[in-house]
Formats: sequence, structure tokens, C-alpha cells
Amino acid sequence: MFNIDFRNPKPIYEQLVNNIEKLAIKGILKPDEQLPSVRQLAMELSINPNTIQRSYTTLESKGIIYSVKGRGSFISPNCKDAINDRLEIIKNEIKALIYEAKDIGATDDLILSWFK
Repeated sequence: MFNIDFRNPKPIYEQLVNNIEKLAIKGILKPDEQLPSVRQLAMELSINPNTIQRSYTTLESKGIIYSVKGRGSFISPNCKDAINDRLEIIKNEIKALIYEAKDIGATDDLILSWFK
């Protein structure tokens, strides 16, 4: 279910965070659905449990998952709000890049062609 590319320069914990976020966005992971335990996922993916824990901690701080002591980690029912917040950040980053491109002479037509 989770794809980790060991040749990718992006850290493994970030890849796992992105995987879980995308699966939650697409509805493949449903709200309140339990994620595999840290130990179980570490064995499945053959990676250090601390890496899984770091991913889960990052996801929890973003509001994508929540943890219940003694039961595990679950997809947050409010993860769509966290996703919308992230989309807002991406939108602002794109706007900043567009302003920078225009500042150095990019035309509207050129910028639009990048989006096609």
C-alpha cells in the first residue's frame, strides 16, 4: 500500500508522510481507519521503526492522523481541513513563483503554457 523508493533523495519518512497524505486525500484511507502499527509497518517496509514513528509524529502534527494510547494511529476525520490548509500554502507558493517569474520578464502566455 505504501511505496518507498530507496533511491529517491527525499528522506524515507517524508515519502511515507506524502504516501499517507495522498491516500487520505483520495479517500483510500477513510476517516477513523487504523494505520498499521509502527512495528508492523517497519517490518513490512524493512525500515527502522524510528523512521515510521517520525512519519506518524509529522502526520499527527499536520492533523492528518491522531493517536489513541494503547490502540494505535488513525486517519483524522478532519484530515480534509489539514489538506485544504496545505493546498492554501501551495497556492501561495505558486503565486510567489509567478510574481518572481513576471518580475524577470515572463509573459502571461509563457506562464500559462507551463500549466498546460
